[in-house]
Order: sequence, then C-alpha cells, then structure tokens
Amino acid sequence: MKKAFLICSLLLGMLGSSFDLAGADSAPAPTVETRLADLEAYVNNSARQTNATSNIPGPGPGHNAWQMTSTALVLFMTLPGLALFYGGLVRRKNVLSVMAQCLGIGGMVTILWWACGYSLSFSAGNAFIGDFANKMFQGVEPGKVGAGYYWISDSMWAMFQLTFAIITPALIVGAIAERMKFSAVLLFIALWMFLVYFPLAHMVWSTTGFMCGALNPNAAIKALDFAGGTVVHMSSGWSALVLCIILGKRIGFGKEPMPPHSMVLCMVGTGMLWVGWYGFNAGSALGADAIASNAFTTTTLAAATAGFLWGMIEYFHRGKPSVLGFCSGIVAGLVVITPACGFVNTSGAMIIGVGAAVIPYFAIAKLKSWLGYDDALDTFGVHGVGGTLGALLTGFLADERVNPVVTGVKDGLVMNQIKAILVTLLLSVVATTIIAFIVKAILGLRPSEDVETVGLDLAEHGEEGYTGSVGGSLHGHSGATHKPVLAPVGQKQTV
Repeated sequence: MKKAFLICSLLLGMLGSSFDLAGADSAPAPTVETRLADLEAYVNNSARQTNATSNIPGPGPGHNAWQMTSTALVLFMTLPGLALFYGGLVRRKNVLSVMAQCLGIGGMVTILWWACGYSLSFSAGNAFIGDFANKMFQGVEPGKVGAGYYWISDSMWAMFQLTFAIITPALIVGAIAERMKFSAVLLFIALWMFLVYFPLAHMVWSTTGFMCGALNPNAAIKALDFAGGTVVHMSSGWSALVLCIILGKRIGFGKEPMPPHSMVLCMVGTGMLWVGWYGFNAGSALGADAIASNAFTTTTLAAATAGFLWGMIEYFHRGKPSVLGFCSGIVAGLVVITPACGFVNTSGAMIIGVGAAVIPYFAIAKLKSWLGYDDALDTFGVHGVGGTLGALLTGFLADERVNPVVTGVKDGLVMNQIKAILVTLLLSVVATTIIAFIVKAILGLRPSEDVETVGLDLAEHGEEGYTGSVGGSLHGHSGATHKPVLAPVGQKQTV
C-alpha cells in the first residue's frame, strides 16, 4: 500500500513539474505598462510594442476601417468616376468604348496584381523591382499587419494598392480615346504594368526602393511622393503622350468639331473623382491620424482653388467660364497636390492650387496646339504636366512640421525630386515606345477607318450608349438643324 502511494505521489510530482515547465515556456501576460504603450501607439498610429505579447496583435479597428473606406473610395474613382468623366468627354458613338476599357483594365489588373504584381511592387527584391515572395498573395493575411503599416491589415494594404494599380493605366485611355482597338488596349496595358507600373511602385514606395526617401535610408534618390505624383500621374501622363503620338490623330482631327457629347456626365464624374480622391490622398497616410487630416485639408484647398481659377482664367481669356474648365481645373488641382498632400501645409496647398490652374491650362490651351498632337481628353496636359509640377513643388514646399519624415530628407530634396522626375519620365517614355511597337506588330493599334467613323461602340462591343430618340442617333443629332457646339479653344475634350 505504501509503495503504491509513493508511486502515485512520484507520478503526480512529475506531472506537476511538467505543467510548471510548460508554463515557464509560455510567454508572460502583457503588463499594464505594455498594454498602455500599445494603446498609445494605436491612438498615435505609431509602432506598437514589438518585444512583448500584445492583446491586439492584429489590425487596429479604427485605422483599418479608414483604410477599408479609402480603398473603396479609390476604386470609386475609376468605377464609375473616371468612366463617367471620360465617357462624357468623347463623342456619343464612343462612350461605351471608354467605359469598356475602364472595366476591362479593372479586371485584368486585379488578376495580374494577385498573380505577381503585388509581389513585384512590394516584396523585398532589389532597389528596382520586387521578387515573387508574395506571388498569388502568399503570406498576405487579413489578421497580419506590417506589410503596409503598423495598424492596418496586410490584406487591406494589398487591396488599397490594387486600386492605385487599376486607376493608373486607366488614365492613359483618355489620350487614345476613340481610335484604339480594345484588344490592343488590353495587351498594351498588360505589358505596361510589368515594364512601368510595377517597377515604379517598387522604386518609390517599397522599403528597398531606389527612390523611396521616406522609408529607405539607403535609397540612391531620397525623393518624396505621398500618393502618386510620379507613380500614378507622371507615368500615365507621359506614357499617354507617347502613345497618342505613335497612334496618330483621330480621323477629322483639326478639321471638324469633336465636342464632348455630355458635359452632364463629365461633371458628375468630376464630383466622383473629387470625393474618391480623399481615399487616394488621405488614405495614403495609412491610418486615421493627423497626417491623414492634413492630406484631406490640402487636397480640398488645392482642388477648389485650381477649379475656380481655371474657370476665371477662361473668363478673362475667352469671355466665358465653362463647366468643362471648372472640371478641368478641379482635376488638375487634385493631380498636382497628390505627391505633396501629406507633406505641405495649407499655404503650400494654396500655392499648388494656383500653379495647377495656370500651368496645365497653358499646356492644354497653347502647347497642345503648337505641337499638334491629338491627346483626345488631355491626359498629358493634366496628368503628365500636372504630375511633374506636383513632384517638383513637393521639393520646395515640403514642411517637416507637417510630417516628420521630411526632416531626414530636407537637405537636397529639390534636386532629388528632379532626379525622380527624370527617372520616371525616361522609364515611361522608353518603355511605352517599345510596348507600342510590339503591340502594333502583333495586333495593330487602330481599327479600320470605317470602324472609327461609325464609332467603336457598335463595332467593338455590339452596343450603343443611347438608343431610341433620346440624345439623337448614333451618327449624330436626331435633328438635321442642330449645330454642333464647339468646346473651348484648346480643349477639344479635356483631361
């Protein structure tokens, strides 16, 4: 009996020791101090406790909610914002072709992004391009954080950046509207993403990027781009210029009027773009913090100022302020403030608003006619010229009191912004030229003259934007006595 009791006691003791050892191996519960530090980090949208167990290891609900909202807003910019904006600016026989291009690009880029685009843009790789570590979203999980920022889900970071990847190539559509085959557009954009967008996104926004002054202390060019002056607007704008020159002018360009068929759609699209741009700019703060509030404020000031001044310039220049002019100015203001919105103060935003009205207006009203290129909806005039202007002004106006990131790169920032502009311009122009001739050799770029004359809607998509008597027939106004209304000089369409 005593032996049995001793054996049982020994076994219980061994089990107790095992439990003690297991407890010793488990991480200690977070202290009140570490929990308070986590809470302070969450409120300030700063780094959480990294060497202690956290009760909130995943996304922070408030910051993540803003990121989800911002992601939806940026997608809203393309569908339906950009589709309506561009759709209203073309002739009625091509309205659906522009919308189909926006829809097709949205779907195709999403597939590319999942397959390898996200990985090539944001995995470590080298200074110029990522690797395939995150192909097919490997390692991208909704409960993990850190890929984008401290308190937002890795999945939301990937989705937020996807919406940027969708709208950037869709902007190019504006320059080649009404005269490029749908199949050629898709092939061109697919190649362009690999040769231009993915490398630029990596160089400017990746922690190992060649031009990421904000995050990479070893960056060769320590430039700043808060939300896409170089990555989005310069790349699409300069590529659009090259592509429209290679493609050639629309049939009848310069000989017959080509006014927007619906300024109502254009104005509605402009409003959607402005609202969506808050996700674009303020969302790039990656949290609902003071920097996001600054980006929201500067975005509003620049857009409103540029829109009003553009209309007033038209008023004095041509005698009438057009809705087209107000819309053009608003979008130009949004474009130029984009790279600077999280780095400049309100005075800087007002300066940018003035510049956004004057410089792109000159590019559209004068430069375009001097050089004679057919940028159908003025993508280059607003996004190419505006994006370049915004990147440059960021160097002059960035304020370390607005964003502490500026402190570490302030010295030499203007020169670094110029270097980043030159790299972006060179990559966009050279790559676009190569891609355009590849697509031309494989598929051809333009439809036949008959198709272009009748319109791309019926020939390429088998549909009409307007049927019956509303808005007239596909081939013109229903009344023979109606005269076409000319768009403002220098703005056959716009943006």
